[in-house]
Amino acid sequence: MERRYRLVLSCPDRVGIVAMVSNFISSHGGSIADANQHSDPTTGCFFMRVEISANSLQFSLEQLREAFTPIAASFNMDWQIEDSSRPKRVVLMASRESHCLADLLYRFHSKELFCEIVCVISNHDDLRSMVEWHGIPYHHVPVDPADKTPHFNEVNRLIESHDADVVVLARYMQILPPDLCERYPHRIINIHHSFLPSFAGAKPYHQAHERGVKLIGATCHYVTQELDAGPIIDQDVTRISHRDLPEDMVRLGRDVEKTVLARGLRWHLEDRVLVQGNKTVVFA
Repeated sequence: MERRYRLVLSCPDRVGIVAMVSNFISSHGGSIADANQHSDPTTGCFFMRVEISANSLQFSLEQLREAFTPIAASFNMDWQIEDSSRPKRVVLMASRESHCLADLLYRFHSKELFCEIVCVISNHDDLRSMVEWHGIPYHHVPVDPADKTPHFNEVNRLIESHDADVVVLARYMQILPPDLCERYPHRIINIHHSFLPSFAGAKPYHQAHERGVKLIGATCHYVTQELDAGPIIDQDVTRISHRDLPEDMVRLGRDVEKTVLARGLRWHLEDRVLVQGNKTVVFA
């Protein structure tokens, strides 16, 4: 795959942003391989993602960042430039259910996800053999229901020691404490087995069955202090009928969950997700 630099930015909308960015790249001999932009009329914010062919530039990534800094300051940009050749470091977390974890491991193994899965953390030991088959370290960190603080202290230590870029909750069935959520803003991705904001919390498929819905779904979102209320990255649904029992809905829902989680993670790894308040702009 061609090495590219990904410039992702947001700022107050005004005339001349696209022209300034394009002229900056072209003035240095840069070739734009892909570009997306969005202007939000309700907030007055502008969003942009540009992929630049790294081989077309005569200087390093750090020099590119340094050269772009004055332009970013003049437009009051929130921005970053990433190197597509550097795989992001991913920590996966799970409990007992394996479908989301197994799917991500398969996609990683088959090189569908470009990243480095540095470890898996679980509050149970059930999934160890599957993870270690992939040659990935497995950390069993039990939870004492009477005092969960030692568990989360160890979780945080492992995340820090592995220098993780992103943490993925692949059906990890513990609620993260607020301080852990604050420490990694927009870097913890969760899959919720419901089409949020409907049926938040526990047993959403049972809630959906009682309500008699005809569609069930899953939501991939960033984790915040407010349970199941973070910025949504992706959602999808599948159709059901009156014949489907809760266990049928669980089975059907699992397929949606793993697909939505993998898609949301891939977009994050490719720097396609920009957060605006409690919403996202996704250049998929």
